[in-house]
Amino acid sequence: MKVELLVSEWCASCHDAERVWRAVAEDKAIDFAVVDMGQPEGRALASRLRIRSIPAVVIDGELKHIGLLGKPAATELVAEAPERTRKTTQHVGLGLSGSSRASILGALCWLLVAGAALPLGGFFLEGAARPAALHAFTVGFLLLLIMGLGEHMLPRFTGHPIAGGWLWAWTPQALVHLATLLLGGGWLLGVWVSSLAGALVALVALLLFTIRVVPLLVRASL
Repeated sequence: MKVELLVSEWCASCHDAERVWRAVAEDKAIDFAVVDMGQPEGRALASRLRIRSIPAVVIDGELKHIGLLGKPAATELVAEAPERTRKTTQHVGLGLSGSSRASILGALCWLLVAGAALPLGGFFLEGAARPAALHAFTVGFLLLLIMGLGEHMLPRFTGHPIAGGWLWAWTPQALVHLATLLLGGGWLLGVWVSSLAGALVALVALLLFTIRVVPLLVRASL
């Protein structure tokens, strides 16, 4: 059963509708997608079904409801769908997912750490302090920012869902934090083994993120 929720960024109740339907999709084995009126797919769907108001719920190509529903009423619309037994890929919606928010917040924290070096001399830091600060920026800030924004924007621009769950959404983030600590600590303490381990951990994080997003890009080019 395919459920499409037609929304728009300027629609206040659309955010609430998305939260309700995502909760339903966790319980029911439905193919759930959030379709933005600002994207070509959303405009085409609205035109085909002559939808003039949102949020709108389209089930298997037919308009079933317009407006905000509570979870019990939304579940009733998909009562025939079986109960979900395992996690699946998810389409991105209007709001940031928990993992995307955590990634961006983590990036800002490492940016603050790197920025704290500015009063101490900025680019003129000498010795081990300079590479430690640079790793906080290049690995901690840039990698986490790319992961957070990429996780949110690539599914939206390609129209394909992205793999979720702890392995794909949270593990790369945790590895980036660990890599940054190992790299910076290795330089500050003069322990080259720690810096080497940090570089390897950062590489694994990049590989996991790459494996996660490549299918979206490949499907979008077909």
